Amino acid sequence: MNVSYQWLRALLPELTTSPEETANRLALRGAPVEELLHLAPGLKDLVVAKVEAVEPHPNADRLSVCQVNAGGELLQVVCGAPNVEAGGFYPFIPAGSALPNGMTIEAVSIRGRDSNGMLCSEAELDMGPDADGIMALEGDYTPGEPLAVALGLDDWRMDVEVTPNRGDLLSHVGVARELTSGGEEGLTLPSIPSYEGSTDGVQASRLPLETGELEASGKGVTIRIQDPDLCSRYLGAVIRGVRVGPSPAWLASRIRAAGSRPINNVVDATNYVLLELGQPLHAFDLAKLQGSAIVVRKARIGEVIRTLDGVDRRLSASMLAICDASNPVAIAGVMGGADSEVSEETSDILLECALFDPKSVRATRNILDMSTDASFRFERGVDPEGMELAVKRAVEIILATAGGESDPAVLDVCPDPWLGLTVPLRPARVQRLLGITLSEEEIADLLSPLGFRVTEVVDGALNFAVPGFRSYDVRREVDLLEEVARSYGYDRFSSDLGSFRPGTVPDHPLFKLEDELRDLLVGEGFLEAQTMAFAPEAEGDVELSNPVSMQEGHLRTALLPGLIRRVEFNFARGLRDIRLFELGTVFHGTEPDQAPDEEARLSIVLTGDQAPLHWTGEPAGVDLWYLKGLLSRLVPEARLGEATVSEMAPSGKGLVSNEGFTVAGEDGKILGFAGRVDPARVDAPAWAGQVWGLELTLPPEPGPRPVPLFEPPPAFPGVDRDLALVLPNGLPARQVEEVIRESAGPLLVDLRIFDLYEGKGIAEDHRSVAFRLRYQSHQRTLKDEDVEKSVSSVVDRLREELGVETR
Repeated sequence: MNVSYQWLRALLPELTTSPEETANRLALRGAPVEELLHLAPGLKDLVVAKVEAVEPHPNADRLSVCQVNAGGELLQVVCGAPNVEAGGFYPFIPAGSALPNGMTIEAVSIRGRDSNGMLCSEAELDMGPDADGIMALEGDYTPGEPLAVALGLDDWRMDVEVTPNRGDLLSHVGVARELTSGGEEGLTLPSIPSYEGSTDGVQASRLPLETGELEASGKGVTIRIQDPDLCSRYLGAVIRGVRVGPSPAWLASRIRAAGSRPINNVVDATNYVLLELGQPLHAFDLAKLQGSAIVVRKARIGEVIRTLDGVDRRLSASMLAICDASNPVAIAGVMGGADSEVSEETSDILLECALFDPKSVRATRNILDMSTDASFRFERGVDPEGMELAVKRAVEIILATAGGESDPAVLDVCPDPWLGLTVPLRPARVQRLLGITLSEEEIADLLSPLGFRVTEVVDGALNFAVPGFRSYDVRREVDLLEEVARSYGYDRFSSDLGSFRPGTVPDHPLFKLEDELRDLLVGEGFLEAQTMAFAPEAEGDVELSNPVSMQEGHLRTALLPGLIRRVEFNFARGLRDIRLFELGTVFHGTEPDQAPDEEARLSIVLTGDQAPLHWTGEPAGVDLWYLKGLLSRLVPEARLGEATVSEMAPSGKGLVSNEGFTVAGEDGKILGFAGRVDPARVDAPAWAGQVWGLELTLPPEPGPRPVPLFEPPPAFPGVDRDLALVLPNGLPARQVEEVIRESAGPLLVDLRIFDLYEGKGIAEDHRSVAFRLRYQSHQRTLKDEDVEKSVSSVVDRLREELGVETR
């Protein structure tokens, strides 16, 4: 929203802060200023000049010699523009001064005639594209008056960032309301020059109205609403005998200061009200409306309208149109039609002020792919209580600038009157959520300048009447709490965190578990990824009714495929060492018309080296055993109970067979899988390493985190025994390990494999696997016979149950 600083000062006499300080105040109220721009940095040397006389140049057919009054003695200026006339006012730069582009104007002689300065065009002032003629100034000026002051450009333009819920800030009055300490009473609408009546400020009285349910008529003009769901109110003011022409300087300067372009006095009046009050208006040429009627209805299939931008647009049956007795003359809330446009031939106008459904305007704008100042405001909601003031203000400006006479009654069709909105606010809730203690009076004083008025106090709650301009976003107690915080001042809140919590219920155990897993994996060098829950049909069984894209029209059933796509993204950018994890939700289909089942999962994908490059040698790449070590740490941390990890990755998971693991719960239910990703599933360059992944289902109600018990190291030495065992190739080493642990007795404290041998001396279908057994006691030093007895028991058990012999 482009806001004129001088316009704000005219609305708010109490505003004495500089433009920079004003911008800072707005930022603290939640409306930051993106840019602060001075409008006339290069116009300081330019003045308004009156051309007293124009004569042809005696030595050049296309030049003229002008006598220019720039506030002192007459100056002779040679000019080549054909549109300079005696008695006209034009921008003038005296000799020795510089134009906005930096070029210095010197006193020169042109074809034998002295020229002491220059009359300027729009292009030379960076104020428009016209470079063929001198910029003519409409209205009456004082010769020598600074051009920036005369055109209202001695101003600062503030680009205020407006969030989608704050449509009330799309006006100068809305922005001024944020800066005043006195509320509506502190705002004063600037007086309108040449208007015999007077405005009554923001609290202006209503115009005389003729009301009706769906239709109103008066003096041969009829307004009818056929779709009240999309248009809850329509005001029509008729002004007859207007003279359409250029706007006076004060009106044009206001329009320019806000970043718009003056058009004519009638259109500029509607734009002035839009910029000042935030209410879009539109003026129709009454003579061009068939039947002198306005019909608000949905468009008929195939209807076409040429809009003001000269484009023919085909309307659909879902769009709301403003029509005359036969055809569309405007697209409701978006843009008017060219066939009913106000022109210099216009004598009578119908001024429209309507309240359209925001969703309808947004849908129409999206379909037609066109955004206008009007649609931008209607989509966010305009003030239902400010329509009469907007019409009154526009009528006064048109009468003052274009003349004419208004019909005594404004036609008002209001099938759905605005009944107001009340929202309760409890002071105790203010203290609980904001952490500050305020009395009822203090709360009322904070909200009153913003337009919220206390109507009654019920059971300790203040009932606030919500003003119409905030009725679209303030509907709950928490919305009022935000207004209290803004008015109190975000900068006044303590930066120290207190003991306050937003809720009385602690974090769910699942959230705590995810935080613990997140800390563990970040410590292992992983980066967290967050992928979309949407997936292709091959990766999901829950179809979306309104997908963002047809390529991802289902909800995912696994996290790993999305992470693999992130790996491919990194491969494409030359990255080799990739370690990603995601904590997210997967979905499984249930019965039709029922919500899908959801599961929280952890997924990991990694490729490249196990550790960063070190000077001691080349690091090893990620392999199956590195993945197994990571899995063995994650399973207990994920609170999966007595889950077991078995070799062989399950089929159908995109993993290579026989190069992975399956995690199963006590009841045999599969809780996870890990392994090498099938190379056919990854678009990887030739230099990329193997890709490994795992996925675990997290418990919906995790138990408490197991507390590790400290066990002091034994005071007595341990004894190691090595067993080289000959195993058939079909016998897993894990099975041998289980037998050793069962038969070794309580003195065995550690068991690990330290060697594998295949070759000479070993049968072709066998292998030698060496195990190291460590024995230790906390009560005494072990004797040789203690260890030998255990080793003999292990060897005998292996021979009897598995047929394994020592080497």
